Amino acid sequence: MFKVAIICMSDKGFQGEREDLSTKVIEEIMLKKGYIIVKKILIPDEKEIIKENLISICDNNIANLILTTGGTGFSKRDVTPEVTEEIIERRTPGISEAIRNYSMGITKRAMLSRATSGIRKDTLIINLPGSPKAVRESLEYIVDELKHGLEILLGTTSDCARK
Repeated sequence: MFKVAIICMSDKGFQGEREDLSTKVIEEIMLKKGYIIVKKILIPDEKEIIKENLISICDNNIANLILTTGGTGFSKRDVTPEVTEEIIERRTPGISEAIRNYSMGITKRAMLSRATSGIRKDTLIINLPGSPKAVRESLEYIVDELKHGLEILLGTTSDCARK
């Protein structure tokens, strides 16, 4: 099965001022779908720390999928999308667009998400929102299609045609 790393970007979570519930939601959903959680990290909203962790996981083939949570809003400390865009080799805009489109049916505030997604080497990176509720809604919406995308990325299947 596929290996997943979860990275939560949260200054308050890192400082112990807020419990990281979003990572727990991601872990629950991904385990239910048969994914293997290989790494869980809680880090502050610091550009270089985020960058270092994303690159290390991708370049050392630690995970096939990185799901980030947090750091996608308008706060000056929210830099997750910028760091993700800086280190990816190929963009996957359809994933982020699908999440935003679906979320707009739940709350108009979804238009404020700056989340992005893309591929570095053999790893797909997807920025998810920071709130546990939004993480659940977003991930449950896309999770079934991720398997096929990862199979194509890793070359375990090449057939995209629906029968």
